[in-house]
This record gives sequence, structure tokens and C-alpha cells, in this order.
Amino acid sequence: MAFPSRSIYCALHEASRAAKPILVLIPSRLVVYDGHVSQYRLLYGKKQTMSAPNSLFTETLMLLGGTVVTAPIFKKLGLGTVLGYLAAGVVIGPILHGIGDSEAVLAVAELGVVFLLFIIGLELKPSRLWQMRRDIFGLGTAQVILSGLALTLAAYLGNIAGWKGSIIVGFGLALSSTAFAMQILEQQGDVNTKYGQRSFSMLLLQDLAIVPLLALITVLDGAKETSNPLPDLAIALGAVAAMVIAGRYLLTPLFQVIARTGAREAMIAAALFVVMGSATLMQLAGLSMAMGAFLSGVMLAESSYRHELEADIEPFRGVLLAIFFIAVGLSLKLDVILDNWLLILLAVPVVMIIKAVVIYALCRVAGSSYNDAVRIAGLLPQGGEFGFVLFSAASASGGLFSASTASMLIAIVTLSMALTPLGSALSKRLVKGDAQEELDEDFEGAGSDVLMIGFSRFGQIAAQILLASGRDVTVIDFSADRIRQASSFGFRIYFGDGTRKDVLRSAGIDRAKIVVVSTHLREVTDKIVELVQTDYPHARIFVRSYDRVHSIELRHKGVDYELRETLESGLLFGRRTLEALGVSETEAYDIGEDIRKRDEQRLVLQVSEGLQAGTDMLYSRPVKPEPLVKPKRAADTYSDADDLVALPQEEPERA
Repeated sequence: MAFPSRSIYCALHEASRAAKPILVLIPSRLVVYDGHVSQYRLLYGKKQTMSAPNSLFTETLMLLGGTVVTAPIFKKLGLGTVLGYLAAGVVIGPILHGIGDSEAVLAVAELGVVFLLFIIGLELKPSRLWQMRRDIFGLGTAQVILSGLALTLAAYLGNIAGWKGSIIVGFGLALSSTAFAMQILEQQGDVNTKYGQRSFSMLLLQDLAIVPLLALITVLDGAKETSNPLPDLAIALGAVAAMVIAGRYLLTPLFQVIARTGAREAMIAAALFVVMGSATLMQLAGLSMAMGAFLSGVMLAESSYRHELEADIEPFRGVLLAIFFIAVGLSLKLDVILDNWLLILLAVPVVMIIKAVVIYALCRVAGSSYNDAVRIAGLLPQGGEFGFVLFSAASASGGLFSASTASMLIAIVTLSMALTPLGSALSKRLVKGDAQEELDEDFEGAGSDVLMIGFSRFGQIAAQILLASGRDVTVIDFSADRIRQASSFGFRIYFGDGTRKDVLRSAGIDRAKIVVVSTHLREVTDKIVELVQTDYPHARIFVRSYDRVHSIELRHKGVDYELRETLESGLLFGRRTLEALGVSETEAYDIGEDIRKRDEQRLVLQVSEGLQAGTDMLYSRPVKPEPLVKPKRAADTYSDADDLVALPQEEPERA
């Protein structure tokens, strides 16, 4: 069966003007005909190279191999992994022709951008998002309008298209790449800085701007019948409202139920379902999938499960985002570049310089420092993924510019993306003085002094003292019931497995000065201590020990401080008993301190000489009344010295 030509495609598009277009990040999925999604690449008759299982396996192997080979090389050269992934895509696709269907790869790898925006949303509380509203709707709107107008003029003077087509060209190039910019911010650890948040505000507004820009194509295409945009706008707003309601009232109970099962795979599946489901909802409403993922992340930013969700999504995000950058390199059409090399060679720097100048000026007017304005201008001058959508839609309309012009514009956007790491590196050289930026205190978990793992009875009391002193404490626990009970008393704790490195990283262990391990199971405590000592040696470790033997083992491990839960309570109980027998409070206190001192001295000896060392320091008297009948087995005899030395304590109740 022969595939339709471009003219037939345009005719089908004309026949479907009454149908609402569903536009997404990838131009390979562009329109809906009678309710069915049509694959743009199928209309061009491209061979489906991934249909065979062996071909899919081979191409997946090539993508993963490109990631493994280029990432360390470009990282070592100081060029960043993003540029390495792009280079791998160019080599695998346009040069070696190892993968023919780059659009299919790009469509799947788009999930990397979706997961990235979800994780960013998890780190942004709704209250913080509200505080950023001026940057989002003020600075972001000004950037799109002024950059769009300047680039429109440049496109018209450069004879790229007519004045109507130049408007789409200008505003399409005014959009920046969320994937490239946020990946660089994340790699540099600058997401939470002031310039990182201001950059993100502009990117967020650009994601919102895609809806009116798509409607603008219909308005400018005067030869076509225009439709009322209000229903589309109402659908988009309704989808956002539905997302907010679902996030507020449904998501947390859902994760509570799943957490009680203890099935980690179910939690991972639920996280993927939420992210992809919200992305699909926004896509059907005419917004971007990334926007849906971001909103779902924001709705869960104050949930107790945010750290666990971030840890579950992170591996998928990292791999798919790397493949997304490779797919951008795959989609680069070398023949288009060769045919228009002079124009593209001039257009790429012109576009990036115009955007950088506009962004710098706006940031300075908005109150950014010179250093911040330079870094934002160096981060956001490239074209964005939504440019692919706008240019493909405009060329499909037939009245704004041709398909060859759209291909050239997409090449300009792709090359500008490739130059993003270099632009960011150049901006670092232009900053003055110390470019170090403090983290914003409004971000969840930023600057926590203490990370507490396990919210047992012991941990709850210790947390009270820390909170009373005004210290910022991040608490994680693996019991969904304990989290629910603690929340009813106003505590903010997070669901997460403290034995997982990714969960600890998501909970902010890199910023913690002290890690408090107050879990109730001895083997879990030991595993956490070993993990922290191996991967986070900067953090001091304070541990609740299980019993005396455990305390000795922990001291052998080199923890900074350990304490048996029963020691302090036993000392206090003994003091109060003495006071009830008529001993003065001062004398009872002195006796208790003497016992505490002897206990510490014995522990020091036992660490160096063995468990039986220091027994002479014990106060030992026969039990009265003595047994009238001798026990049958010697093993049943009782000695309070044994209890003080080696007998295991009763396992504490799970709090």
C-alpha cells in the first residue's frame, strides 16, 4: 500500500479543520482525524525500522552504548554530558544511519522530559510557586513577547517567510528548551539558586504559551476558516482544575494504601502511572505532557511520599532524558544543513544573540544581579522543543511557509540546542567575582542540618528537642501508618526506605550535618550506618543502639555517637525509686551519675578488651530472698551482671 503524498496530507488536514488538533512535543504525532491519532511519519511513508524485535534490540543497544561511551568522555573534557549525547545521536543517525526512525525514538524519549518536570515539581511547593508568580507571568511573558517581536523582525528582514509566517518563526524561536536548560541546571546543582528559579519561571511560562501560539497559526492563516478558541481554552483550564483536585484529594490516599502493602514494585508502578497519566491528560487538553507531569509533581510536593517518589522516578528520568538528547541528534538532517549552510550558519548565532540580549536586559530590569542576568542569558538563548511543533503545524497549514522552510528552522533549533552547554560555559567566564549562590530557603529540604531516619518513640522525643531549638529536621520513615499518625499531630515526615541511597539523596543527605539513625531493627540500623559511612563520609552519625553488644559494635564501626534507648530511662527510673525510698534528690542524682560514669568506662574497656572487661565496676549483690530450691539447670540461674553485660534486651515495640 502506497503512503499518501504531502499534498494528500494537506488535503486531509483541511478536511479535519473542524476536529481539534492535539499537538504534543514531537511533530511525528500532530493531528487527530475523526478522533484517531495520525502518525505524521506514516504519511511520509517512512520505513518502520523498529518493528522487528531484533531491530529494536539492536537500536536500543546502540542508544545505550552511545550514552555509556560519550558521557564520560565529554564530562572529562569539561563539555558536559548533554553535548556528548547530541554528538552520539549525530554519529549514530545522520552519519552512520544506524537508526532510521528518529521520530519514534524521540517520541519515547520524550518521557525523559516528562519525568524531569515531575521531579522539578516535587521540589517546588505550591506556596513557593505562588511566590514565583511575578517571575512566571511578568518576566516570562515579557521575554516571550519581546524576543518574539525581535526575532519576527529578523526573520522578515532575512526573507525567511512572509510577515505572517515570520510571526510564527519569531515566536517559535523565542521559546527555549526546558530539557536542555534544566538538565544543565541540575548537573551544576543550580536548580535551587535564584538564577535557576528565575530561569525556570521563564521556561514554565513558555510551556503555557504554546496554547495561544498554536491558536495564532489558525488566526494568521487567513485563507482558512477560523474557529472559536474559547472551547479549547475552557478544556485546558478544566484539565488543570481536574489535576489540582485529583492531586489534593486522591493522590496521597492512593500512595498511603499502596505503601501499607510494602510492595515496592507497586509503589514504582503507581509513580509511573501518576506521571504518565497526568501527562496524557494535559496532552488531550491541548497542553504539553511536561506541563501535566509538572503539575502532578507540585501537587505531591508537600506529600510525605515525595522523597520515595523522586527516588523511584529518578532512574527512568536519567536514562530517558539521555536518550532524548541522543534522539535530537538523530533527527538532525544533514542534507538540509548542507543545502542551507550559509543561512543556518548566520541564523543560529543571530537567534542566540538576540535572545541573550533581551533576556539579560529583562533580568536586569527585574532586579537580577549582573552575574545572575549573565547566567540566565547564557542558559536560555537556544530554541526549544515546542519550536518543532509550531513549525510543523505552520507548514502543514500550507499558507504560512513551506515544509522545506520548516525543516531548515528545525535544524536551526537543533543546532542552537547543541550550543547550549557552550553558551552556559561562556556565561560562567563572564561573571564577576564569586559566582557561588546560596540555596533558597523556601525550597523543601534545602539546608537541613539533621536528617533523621526512623520516627520511633526514641526518634520522636529526640526530634522534639531539635525542633524546639529551631533546627530544620528532615525525617523519613518506612511505615505508612506511623506517617499517618504523626501527621495527625502536626509532624511533617516523609515516606522512604532509609537503606536506599537514592532515597537518602532525595531527602537531602548531601546537605545534612548530622544523620540520626533511630530505627528499631538492629540489622536495618547497621545497614544504614554502613551506607552513610561509605557514601556520605562528611555527615556525622548519631545512632540509637539496640543493646550493649550493639553499642560496642557501633563504636567499633566508628560512629560519632551511640546511645542505648534503655540507659537513660533506666537511670531516671532508678533515681525516682531512690527518692521514693527517702533518698534526697541530690544524692539520688549523684548515684545515677556515678552509674552513668561507670557504664561509660566499662564500654570503653569492652571496646578494646572484650565483653568481659570491666565487670569489677558493677555493683553486684545477691538477690534476696535467695532461692530456697536450687534450680535444676545451671543455665537458668540469674545474674544481674549477665544482664548488664550481654543478655539481649527486649526488642522495642515498633512505634
